Amino acid sequence: MTISLEQVSKRFQRYWIFKGIDHSFTAPEAYALLGANGSGKSTLLRVIAGMQNPSKGKVTYTNNRGEQQEANSLYHYISFCAPGQEIVEELTLREFFDFHFSFKKPIAGLTIQDIINLTGLNAAADKPIGDYSSGMRQRVKLAQAIFSDTPVLLMDEPCTNLDEQGVQQYRDWMEQYGKDRLIIVASNDVREYFFCRHKIALEDYK
Repeated sequence: MTISLEQVSKRFQRYWIFKGIDHSFTAPEAYALLGANGSGKSTLLRVIAGMQNPSKGKVTYTNNRGEQQEANSLYHYISFCAPGQEIVEELTLREFFDFHFSFKKPIAGLTIQDIINLTGLNAAADKPIGDYSSGMRQRVKLAQAIFSDTPVLLMDEPCTNLDEQGVQQYRDWMEQYGKDRLIIVASNDVREYFFCRHKIALEDYK
């Protein structure tokens, strides 16, 4: 898939967060959206995901057959992970993955049990996610995105709340499961975007 931004700008009340972004994101490549806190990284990622509309400009989505995709069909193509993302905390991990992967197929060759094993949360697989620590919940959010069989993977500060073991787990997952996909990471931490060949500084669009 190719995601194209044409003069994309976003304003909150009287203040422009970013202005005039022209850029095309194509697979298989990895891109980093860089900038200090408050620079608009998360907002731009949500605009790219179709979760928010730009104040000006437009975003177009073109599949591998050259066909443009409507916003209401993006769910089948895009996986998203962000610190503030809600997950159903009343469900156990096993129930949550059963529910999530009934809508999005897991990467070929992976079962629900395989994914639970990869998270390292086997001992807590039948406990409510609401009882998990913040780091454990972040692993769940990453797993539901990374292990979904989608051509596009969008991640906002993916190592939030992770300890060093969790960061290394994230790095291993990206090296093994990030190939042949369009990946965009919003971050100001090089550990999160170490694999991204292309970098876009939000300060250039103020």
